[in-house]
Formats: sequence, structure tokens, C-alpha cells
Amino acid sequence: MTEKGLKTDKVDKEKVKRFVAKQEKESSEKQNGLSLTNIQETSEELIEFTWQGELLETLKSVTPEQFERLCQRFLRELGFVNVEVTQRTNDGGIDGVGVLKLGGVLSFTVVFQAKRFKGSVGASIVRDFRGAMIGRADKGLIISTGTFTREAKKEAQRDGAPPIDLIDGNEYAEKLKN
Repeated sequence: MTEKGLKTDKVDKEKVKRFVAKQEKESSEKQNGLSLTNIQETSEELIEFTWQGELLETLKSVTPEQFERLCQRFLRELGFVNVEVTQRTNDGGIDGVGVLKLGGVLSFTVVFQAKRFKGSVGASIVRDFRGAMIGRADKGLIISTGTFTREAKKEAQRDGAPPIDLIDGNEYAEKLKN
């Protein structure tokens, strides 16, 4: 017996049965390959990964102007009104502006930045965008084909600073699908 076994006073028989049954099941699945459930889950994940990956690769290959126009259309579909893409020169880091109306009573001016990134958007980009949006809008939104670093996410929600919402590539692909 092991040292742990020698020190054990009581054994929970039901716990031992569950443990052995679980090990037998796992051993059987390894011998027979993946279970049907695992195969279905894996294939669904691969299909989802494939269409999202293809969409994001396509989005990364369009021109910046085309991506900004797609973001404009995307925001209109979400219910924004008066969504405009800013001029390329002297935009001050703001790619577009729109108004979000809530219940026909409240409205918020929202500025957005469209980032076609293959990698991660860092905190410095969020800080620069916030500097550009202050005094121009109530809210900010950064839409990226990439991801956001942990520091960028923290910076976007920093206390005492205007909040900025972030939409990463996977979330953007899902929303475009809908």
C-alpha cells in the first residue's frame, strides 16, 4: 500500500465505485475512439471555427475604407441612426460617429474606430481613441478583426474615464452572422 493508503481510516464505497466506473468509461472511449457526443461537439466547433476564421480573413483583406463602411452598416443594423464615416484625413483617430436612441427618449452620440488587426489591440490604442473622443461623444466603440489585450480591456473600463466598448473579431463575426 502507499503511504496515503496506510493513513486512510475510512473508505467511501460509493465514491470508489464512481471513480472506477469513470475510469472504465474513459478507458473504453479511448479504445473505441471518440464518443459520438464528442465527435458531434468537435465537428460543430470546427465548422464554427472555419466560417469565423474565413470571414475574419476576408475582413482583414478589404481596404480600410471598405471595413469602415461595413462597420457603418453594422451599426445601422443594430439600431444606430445618423451613422457617418468621417473623412480619412484629419479624422483625429475617429473613423465614424452615430447616434443610439433608447426607447425613443434618450439618445447617445457614439464615436467608433474600426481596426483591421491580425493580432491584438493594445491599451495605447484605447487610450489614444479615448483622447480623440473626449468632448465629441458620450460613448466610444472600437470594432476589431483581432483581439484585445487584457490591458486594453482594463483601460476601456478604467474608473473615472469615459467608457469604451470593445468588439473583438469573434464577437463581430457572430453579430454579422445574426
